[in-house]
Amino acid sequence: FGSAVTSAAFNGNLSEQDADMYKQKFIENFNVGVTASSLKWHHMEPEKGKVNFLTTDRILTWADENKLPLRGHNLYWGIYYVQDWVKALTDEELYDELGKRARTIAPRYKNRFVEYDFNNEMMHGDYYQERLGPGITIQMVDWIREYDPDAKLFLNDYDILTGKMLQAFSDHIKDLQSRGMTIDGLGVQGHLHAEDFSRDTLRYALDVLAQFGLPIRITEFNMPGQRSRFLKDKTLIPTKEEEEKFARNLEDYYRIGFAHPAVGGILSWGFWEGANWIPASSLYKKDWTPRASLNAYQSLVFDEWWTRFKGKSNEEGYCIIRAFFGTHKIKVNGVEKIIEITKENKAA
Repeated sequence: FGSAVTSAAFNGNLSEQDADMYKQKFIENFNVGVTASSLKWHHMEPEKGKVNFLTTDRILTWADENKLPLRGHNLYWGIYYVQDWVKALTDEELYDELGKRARTIAPRYKNRFVEYDFNNEMMHGDYYQERLGPGITIQMVDWIREYDPDAKLFLNDYDILTGKMLQAFSDHIKDLQSRGMTIDGLGVQGHLHAEDFSRDTLRYALDVLAQFGLPIRITEFNMPGQRSRFLKDKTLIPTKEEEEKFARNLEDYYRIGFAHPAVGGILSWGFWEGANWIPASSLYKKDWTPRASLNAYQSLVFDEWWTRFKGKSNEEGYCIIRAFFGTHKIKVNGVEKIIEITKENKAA
């Protein structure tokens, strides 16, 4: 259960009070993060040769201090935000710069990011492939893995869970695999709906994607979503009734994702109104007062999906219970022990 980590809390663009509160609430609510902007090439290197690592390094240091796994978003993005200086390169120069990007990022952050969004939203546009041909995509993968062999590379795209591009995404996966790309996981964005979403379509899409046998992350979740009037007019304030509806919708979305065996994480694209591209979808208002969605979220994660047990062993000294995956503190006769239960290690 995670969220995007805003650069503003780490680069001085928030007040010290809001930055501190942001970090506190993040750790209270989430156990995984994803860089919102700091790792994107056009943010890191808006001018050729002037690479800004500072914000990403600060986020990683904070994540390490709080034992927070972090996803890297993203290594490449050949669609909306290709820098002008990149577009001005010759084909040979572009090839060299794509390799340099891999040599710059992969070794520096080796073993720091648990996974990466590789080349973001390739289905909707891929400037690098348009310029250099389809072989460049596999070459970019090879460059990353040359410097970080253990890097986990995820696809990340949108309009999949709405069903609109589900078949196209499936074909896209097969095409990349047929060309020799090892895909480590599928990121599917969760904000292409409007004020509501189709439960049946979400379940069906996840079932279709699960057939690839790859881990799935629901990324970039917002409720209401990108097609709602609350993005078109960010000044709109939801009524109490709308807030309660969004909370119910969030609960349903999370239940479907949590119940699906292929889904290993759900990450929102912002949780505080002061750093969220769809302010109405925030769990906290600008003054840090909670919305109804926060109560719905916390009730699921920290109550219903949280293992609490107190009891005694049987005559043979055994006490066997069912528990959710995660980190557990066990105390027996005054002695405490921390154990991890994962999908790979289901018994402990």
